Amino acid sequence: MNTSVVTALLITAIAASAQDWAKAKLEKSPRHQEWQKIESGKRKVESFVVYPEVKDKATAVIVVHEIFGLSDWARAVTDEFAEAGYIAIAPDLLSGMAPNGGGTAELGQNVGRTIQSLPPDQITADLNAVAAYVSKLPACNGKVVVAGYCWGGGQSFRYASNNKDLKAALVFYGTGPTDEGVLKTINCPVYGFYGGNDARVTSTVKKSEELMKAAGKTYDPVTYEGAGHGFMRAGEESAAKPENKKARDEAWTRIKDILKKI
Repeated sequence: MNTSVVTALLITAIAASAQDWAKAKLEKSPRHQEWQKIESGKRKVESFVVYPEVKDKATAVIVVHEIFGLSDWARAVTDEFAEAGYIAIAPDLLSGMAPNGGGTAELGQNVGRTIQSLPPDQITADLNAVAAYVSKLPACNGKVVVAGYCWGGGQSFRYASNNKDLKAALVFYGTGPTDEGVLKTINCPVYGFYGGNDARVTSTVKKSEELMKAAGKTYDPVTYEGAGHGFMRAGEESAAKPENKKARDEAWTRIKDILKKI
């Protein structure tokens, strides 16, 4: 069996293992959850929206999913943002990419391969459409933040260079752009969340710091020692490593502190 096939099967197995407890968590949520098809040019982006139980209008958080697509865990973390008091929306950026127009659910083991082939301009257009939609909701105060995980972490960093109205970008174990011209167009602070045992990604942080500083931009990375890649998901699994659980808990405290200031 060749390496690409093994990788695809491994990705599918890991994603599947995360679904049962995440799905159960979603089903117990008291918050209003709904699906919306958001028009992005000729595309329709299936998006999961969760509303907080708050009195006043709230800031919106766009959640950009992992390489696994819009999984149950991606939806569960979207609900968690709503629990913290924010309107949260998670678009399935694989919408329409499966046979017969399906998305993540219909792609199965082809999710990883397909997501890597998404055109950057299409991703940007989809996120712009989602941002425009959520910012105009009656319950939204007009402020929008982006938060992305793994593949989505890299996309959230990149998207910050494409939307001057974002109030912040939260990058979870995703690499940053290396084009100085791209970084110069970022108009919001970027906050990084990285695992100490994730050298593939964490080794790029110093370069991102140098480039962001040279561009005169705000970049505030934090590395959680002992945590691995994907600790926001792995840290809440029943058999979670203590380092991943600790990192996840500390990251959520930091997330809430950041969002309170926006």
